[in-house]
Amino acid sequence: MSTSPAGGGMLDARRLDAKNSQGDGSMQLSSNESGLRDETRLKIVRKQRIQDFFFHKITFSFSLVVLVALIGILISLLISAWPAFKKFGIDFIWTVQWDIVNDDFGAAIAIFGTLSSAAIAVLIAVPLSFGIALFLTETCPTWLRRPLGTAIELLAAVPSIIYGMFGLFIFAPLFAEYGQPALQSTLGQMPIFAPLFGGAMNGIGILAAGLILAFMVLPFIAAVMRDVFEIVPSILRESAYGVGCTTWEVVRHIVLPYAQQGVIGGIMLGLGRALGETMAVTFVIGNSQRISASLFSPGSSIASTLANEFGEADDFHLSTLFALGFLLFVITFIVLALAKILIIRTERAKGLQT
Repeated sequence: MSTSPAGGGMLDARRLDAKNSQGDGSMQLSSNESGLRDETRLKIVRKQRIQDFFFHKITFSFSLVVLVALIGILISLLISAWPAFKKFGIDFIWTVQWDIVNDDFGAAIAIFGTLSSAAIAVLIAVPLSFGIALFLTETCPTWLRRPLGTAIELLAAVPSIIYGMFGLFIFAPLFAEYGQPALQSTLGQMPIFAPLFGGAMNGIGILAAGLILAFMVLPFIAAVMRDVFEIVPSILRESAYGVGCTTWEVVRHIVLPYAQQGVIGGIMLGLGRALGETMAVTFVIGNSQRISASLFSPGSSIASTLANEFGEADDFHLSTLFALGFLLFVITFIVLALAKILIIRTERAKGLQT
């Protein structure tokens, strides 16, 4: 039995119509799916924009909280210290006088003790921290690197009053018996250093405070230096060793230029800690309101003066202590600002050289 050509043509036409209808349905279905996908994407984009908006505002608020707190501290100190600044004026900064009975005060003694003890601490701690960081990152055996680094970091967790008690009851007697005589018999015999290492050897004073502060700031500076040395790309070190550089040449020409900004930041962190340290310095500095050329003589810092006299101060004396606190705030700000300027100039110099 055969099929007529006309019937076959009608069958083919029906099949074609069915295929077209299926194709139109699939195209309509795909267009609907793409529409749903676009709508889903738009919802996700809107949600992400809302999340980004709130995240930006929240983090911005956190940063404003810090700024507002800083400004609030500065204003409160200035308001409380205004009677002292109004009476003494700018002369308060360099007046060498601290007479509680007659309400005659000057900040020169405390500023001198603060800056000198902090300077001694940084001069001692920076070379030691640099050597520790280099040893941990360059030459230390792998099995010793982690426990030694942890031990150094644990020094930062020791409370400052523990350092003060150690300095007064253990370090000061040993320093008076062995350290100060050795310094006086060597550096004290040189014409330039003789005034710095003369006087009574009782174990406490500006130098003792500087040494205790050096122990305190050393773990901070060493930890920062170690971290910035470790982020130097290993390919730079390997390339330098490959062309025949020694370890010192790698450190000098590769590690230090790459990590210079972090090193300066670590030093400034230690200096800021040394400037504001209170209890440890109070134990060993001697708390004497006088200025002497000898580092063995007792002295006073801004923080130790506040710790010793704030509890018993009243009226104008209290205002003077607030003035000292304001000056300490300003000194710390100036130090950090100078460090930032130094970092910016270093980065610009690098850009000009390249």
